[in-house]
Amino acid sequence: MSLTALPRRADLLVIGGGLGGVAAALTAVRLGRSVILVERGDWLGGQWTTQAVPPDESPWVEEVASDSYRRLRETVRSLYRSQYPLTAHAHSQDRLNPGLGSVSRLTHEPRVGALAIESLLSPAIATGRLTVLRQREPIAVHRDDRRILAVDVRDRRSGEIVSLEGGVVVDATELGDLLELGAFDFVTGAESRTQTGELHAIDNADPLDQQAISWCFAVEHRPGENHVIDRPTSYSYWRDTHDPRWPGSQLSWVDVVPYTLDERYHSIFAGDPAKADSLDGDDFWHFRRVIGTRNFGPDYPDVTLVNWPQIDYWEKPLVGPGVDEPARQAALAGARGLSESFLYWMQTEAPRADGGTGYPGLRLRPDVVGTDDGFAMEAYIRESRRIRALFTVTEAHIGREMRGDAAAETFADTVGIGSYRIDLHPSTSGRTYVDIGCHPFQIPLGALIPRDADNLIPANKNIGTTHITNGAYRLHPVEWSVGEAAGVLAVEALGTGLTTAAVHDTRTGDVQDVLRRLGAPLKWPEHIRTSGLEHDSIRNETVSV
Repeated sequence: MSLTALPRRADLLVIGGGLGGVAAALTAVRLGRSVILVERGDWLGGQWTTQAVPPDESPWVEEVASDSYRRLRETVRSLYRSQYPLTAHAHSQDRLNPGLGSVSRLTHEPRVGALAIESLLSPAIATGRLTVLRQREPIAVHRDDRRILAVDVRDRRSGEIVSLEGGVVVDATELGDLLELGAFDFVTGAESRTQTGELHAIDNADPLDQQAISWCFAVEHRPGENHVIDRPTSYSYWRDTHDPRWPGSQLSWVDVVPYTLDERYHSIFAGDPAKADSLDGDDFWHFRRVIGTRNFGPDYPDVTLVNWPQIDYWEKPLVGPGVDEPARQAALAGARGLSESFLYWMQTEAPRADGGTGYPGLRLRPDVVGTDDGFAMEAYIRESRRIRALFTVTEAHIGREMRGDAAAETFADTVGIGSYRIDLHPSTSGRTYVDIGCHPFQIPLGALIPRDADNLIPANKNIGTTHITNGAYRLHPVEWSVGEAAGVLAVEALGTGLTTAAVHDTRTGDVQDVLRRLGAPLKWPEHIRTSGLEHDSIRNETVSV
């Protein structure tokens, strides 16, 4: 499709259609601004949809969350209530959990998550103030000193290149693409203890030390049927490879507990797979289940999303020195091959509780993830390039081991809240899990402002965190809150003509006032902030995300 009839300039240009990009766009439109939102695929939502990761949220998300994020969650529920046949068990839930998964109070199909986002954005599109461009990716950034003038995007189908302009530009890409394309200063990988003062930082900085990625997939189980996929070309490699930080091959039910590193045996079904539609189970199946038969009846078999330790790919990084596009594609192909191999192993060789091997009835569900084969549209990415920010959140601000009994640092420039453990998966430099307690925290505005740019705002995993604290700030509701704050910051900069840094210096209170009017909490209620509880103290800790 040619862009001849579509706008090429808007008040706000958002590159990247993940949760942060969607929240930034929606917020700016609500505040009366025009927005162009660019997404490299067909679905909006990032980790919520295209990466097929059910939301990981705080135990207080139903009571303390941004109004707009809660509206997104309730839109998901309303789609199920209005379009699916609900059982008595589903009707009995005040807050419907479609998949009855244990990872969250709302586990749902990525496809329905995408529909919910489209529903929220539809009125904004109808006004003409929001233009969504899909299947387009950024390829160049044009700068005048500290300002971005335009971003060139290429249509991934036709190859057509157009230049888009915005008074403020939001980088909501999964890897912080605009930082590299625009030659801005950024950080990748792990900082050293000397640089950050963090207890769990490494001795020597390593820009290639990055968290594992995972290529998720959706499966149902049809006992007695055979849905075994073709043997992957990399199957022998993954079956026979033993990483020294792991108990054995990743194609196994034996892995490690993230926060103790003890070995454990943890299988797909806790017992009889014929009873997998039960409400509870300390197994992989129940953890990220996104369709629960008990909610919808026998025509709707259980479906679970596989995002388990066995598919953590840690052999090659995605960004950093020497990582060009061919190297990045090789890493993505490696992740895809590991996931295919794990599925094949489960279907053919996995030990069963009855003494047999293999679950050939595991069947991929393409419809759930919107692809032809049942694997997610994109790999789940946990770590990105990060801006050199006016302020960087470190472990000392939020980590339990460094703060002791003290609650998380209170930030005067707070623009949102979040809660999750500091959860780092095994890395591309040979490090194992770093999984440590974290207090409910705030999002400081200074972490959204690059030191070397006047009209660029990050809105994904590219904000001013460290390698360590990214492990807590990278989850769904936090990314949404970052995007919402980015939208308000952008509108304030546009309305005043100030740089984002000047807004921070002189108008932080105005930004906070707007966020409060929009229903965004800027601090935790005191009984939660000082309760001594944390994200994982109230939920099933089957696996980290």
